[in-house]
Amino acid sequence: MGSVLHLDLPFRQATPAARKIALIQRFAAERRSRGDVFWLKENAELLNLLESTGARLEPEALEPLADFYEHFESRLGFFPQYYRFLLSLCLDLEDLGLSGTKGEAAARWVAQEGLADAELSDLQRAEARRLCQRRGIEPLKADEALTHRLYAFVTQCETFARPNKKAAYELTHIVFYLSEYGRRSPELPRAALDSLHHAGTLAFLELNTDLLSEVCIALRFAGQTPPVTWESWLFAQARLFVVESGAPGWAQDDYHPYLMINWAMSVAGQGGFGAQIPEGPIQFRAPRPHVAPLRELSEGLLAMAQDRRPEWHHMRDRVGDSLSDAAREVLQEAEAAVDFEAFFAGFARAGGPAACPSGPTR
Repeated sequence: MGSVLHLDLPFRQATPAARKIALIQRFAAERRSRGDVFWLKENAELLNLLESTGARLEPEALEPLADFYEHFESRLGFFPQYYRFLLSLCLDLEDLGLSGTKGEAAARWVAQEGLADAELSDLQRAEARRLCQRRGIEPLKADEALTHRLYAFVTQCETFARPNKKAAYELTHIVFYLSEYGRRSPELPRAALDSLHHAGTLAFLELNTDLLSEVCIALRFAGQTPPVTWESWLFAQARLFVVESGAPGWAQDDYHPYLMINWAMSVAGQGGFGAQIPEGPIQFRAPRPHVAPLRELSEGLLAMAQDRRPEWHHMRDRVGDSLSDAAREVLQEAEAAVDFEAFFAGFARAGGPAACPSGPTR
């Protein structure tokens, strides 16, 4: 059961709970206008985090979003293209304690309108299904093979041993949906867990706090403990994030890595949300890596061309000689964290396609 979050005065945010409430206020009323689709995205992500971690809020904490909820139906009807953001916000507000029962009717309308059927991506279909099922509505009765396709994707483990952020984020989100954000076992086969470890290894080599946080969350939702090396580095980075006063506007900042890394800490039982939240518009600044190990490693392998081999024990010394000292140190930590031999077999991309014949062919 989540702890009750109590309101606090500005600059007296003595607890993580008070800082979360301050974030609700800033995201709802300070960072962006409600006519901006990024307002929908940011607020939906924040409330999803709070709801999935079991937070229980006093009614006053959600007051900044009461007006949005009051006019929710008109927004959904006029902006059906954003139905997933809008429905997510509505459901989370209700589940976090805002008085109202609009979510069930909205989920039923989404299903009747066939909005999920109009999605081209299985990932978006899975999200829509999960949202509607929160109110007992099945929006995809004609697509019984969706779950099978999702499992087929996450078990293609070699895909995730190659740099492809889009695929890696889809992997983590599929695990979020299959596990109902940690509420049930996603029953991942071994190959899917290998996929997560491969994606996490790439994120660690890139020193990507956002993606690595999502991988660690997904592993915990799957009943696994992430490598200590990953979480130790992540949680040290969390202390280096800066939350500062800024100006409202369209410019992107590091709000998403901030939310994800603090969510990862919360899921791991390590607290999170330790930074004081200033008044007014706020901006988030993530620590910047001083080295690019993944880039160095990739460039070194590319230069080897046909001399690349998939066996890490054969390539280890040659690869290491091509790296800077800082990159080599990160690589050694990555190697110790997982079955690096299995990861490297896919990452090396040895034995690529033969060169095409020169000149036109008919």
